[in-house]
Amino acid sequence: MEATGTDEVDKLKTKFISAWNNMKYSWVLKTKTYFSRNSPVLLLGKCYHFKYEDENKLLPARSGCTIEDHVIAGNVEEFRKDFISRIWLTYREEFPQIEGSALTTDCGWGCTLRTGQMLLAQGLILHFLGRAWTWPDALNIENSDSESWTSNTVKKFTASFEASLSGEGELKTPTVSQKEAIRRYSDDHEMRNEIYHRKIISWFGDSPLALFGLHQLIEYGKKSGKKAGDWYGPAVVAHILRKAVEEARHPDLQGITIYVAQDCTVYSSDVIDKQCTSMASDNTDDKAVIILIPVRLGGERTNTDYLDFVKGILSLEYCVGIIGGKPKQSYYFAGFQDDSLIYMDPHYCQSFVDVSIKDFPLETFHCPSPKKMSFRKMDPSCTIGFYCRNVQDFKRASEEITKMLKISSKEKYPLFTFVNGHSRDYDFTSTTTNEEDLFSEDEKKRLKRFSTEEFVLL
Repeated sequence: MEATGTDEVDKLKTKFISAWNNMKYSWVLKTKTYFSRNSPVLLLGKCYHFKYEDENKLLPARSGCTIEDHVIAGNVEEFRKDFISRIWLTYREEFPQIEGSALTTDCGWGCTLRTGQMLLAQGLILHFLGRAWTWPDALNIENSDSESWTSNTVKKFTASFEASLSGEGELKTPTVSQKEAIRRYSDDHEMRNEIYHRKIISWFGDSPLALFGLHQLIEYGKKSGKKAGDWYGPAVVAHILRKAVEEARHPDLQGITIYVAQDCTVYSSDVIDKQCTSMASDNTDDKAVIILIPVRLGGERTNTDYLDFVKGILSLEYCVGIIGGKPKQSYYFAGFQDDSLIYMDPHYCQSFVDVSIKDFPLETFHCPSPKKMSFRKMDPSCTIGFYCRNVQDFKRASEEITKMLKISSKEKYPLFTFVNGHSRDYDFTSTTTNEEDLFSEDEKKRLKRFSTEEFVLL
């Protein structure tokens, strides 16, 4: 009886904390973001300029945008559609209980896992759909003003608070009109794109079976000493994502892998080996690779000397974003204008969506408006991501990034390096991982060091 009473107290405590977090973290999403018409906006390798209303007008030669093939002049709606099409993964509530805990929400602790999911989702978008893809219904998402958004938030989460305490089910979030639900895509290509769009989102669902969902990522995190409710740093999340992709057995995911840099060094032969390893003996195609590079952009504070480099990285067409943030909060950085970074914020609590049902609503997986933050406020700990479709792409990207590193490095040593050969050629021991232990001893030591060095996320 005593144990049962303790369990009931724990459950009530969890519900109370969940309800409080839902109130706290639902308040921060909707604030107006202002963009200058006089400066280009870069979003994951695409450049937009808002100054010219006529798309046919040419930009001046010195427009500040260096990737001329991706310039779109004077079209704000195109930028909005591109941004909204990125997959947005936020705090969720009332999802299936996480094994080994009483938690049914990640409010207050899961933000770096969410930003890691967003980076991986962008890599999968590039892999299956390409950078030019946008969601046809992106501009149909309601973009309400801050007043109505805030009042709706208060009503929704006051109800959530009361329902959590009483044990009742959560109120469902109203979705955008389904007026286009019966629409059929005009050709097979559009239909294929929509199938993959939904499939990618479903892989990040908040259920134990979702390949890259929170439940699975936490399971992989346990191998490095993490558990549900702990705070995760950008480097630890990079290794968890690598394990998640390596362990995924879905047929569509056998053509992609993840490489995590070791001590700010990318060993080219190790990357190519991963790209040329296939589970099917008759498959000789190169694998695509997402390269994740955990770095520090300074000591206690971010060194502003790295600003140009970060902007250069976000200007590359194969960049999949940065897992970063500011002290105590993790954000997914996807672009910039002038000295401000453009990001998606996971600190907004939304209701659980069952992605296993047919035609599940997509609206809550797409952010209606971007946010901006001064580079100076960025925490120095972050993980940079790149996507390369094949070995040739990787070689081209490594050469291009190396040149950028040399140009931007004002100190003796660059932020990270690409090195020919394998890590073992430089006296790094490579321990084989057994089936019961997903992380090798070396990886555990590295992850433990990362977890103590990185900022605390609240």
